[in-house]
Amino acid sequence: DGRNAEMDAAKWETYIDHVLEKNEREEDCPIRRVLELLSGRWRPQIIYTLYKHPACRFGQLQKAMPRVTNAVLTTTLRELERIGIVQRTQFNEVPPHVEYSLTDKGCALLPIFYEMTVWGEKYLGDEGMLER
Repeated sequence: DGRNAEMDAAKWETYIDHVLEKNEREEDCPIRRVLELLSGRWRPQIIYTLYKHPACRFGQLQKAMPRVTNAVLTTTLRELERIGIVQRTQFNEVPPHVEYSLTDKGCALLPIFYEMTVWGEKYLGDEGMLER
């Protein structure tokens, strides 16, 4: 409907004006900071995997992402835990085990993943290449 498109365009324009006005220095830009948070090959995949499989053990994460090394997975999980995206829960039972899950802050990223899905469905072909 044309009216919704106009409202969306006005909302987008207002948002961009707000971002540009408020964040004159590049390091203050919230878009840049989110992109830095999601940078790297494995961070978005870990977040997506934990969304699909809440309360995941390390081995389950490895199976879901077979090309990641143990060291990189460990380091990336620690980084995501440090910035409050992933929660690590240790169970002191026999045998002891650890589970990883998204925090509320991590779950709040899911609308971004949804929008990425919408964009991908619209602009990526079957081969994963950009359509023209």
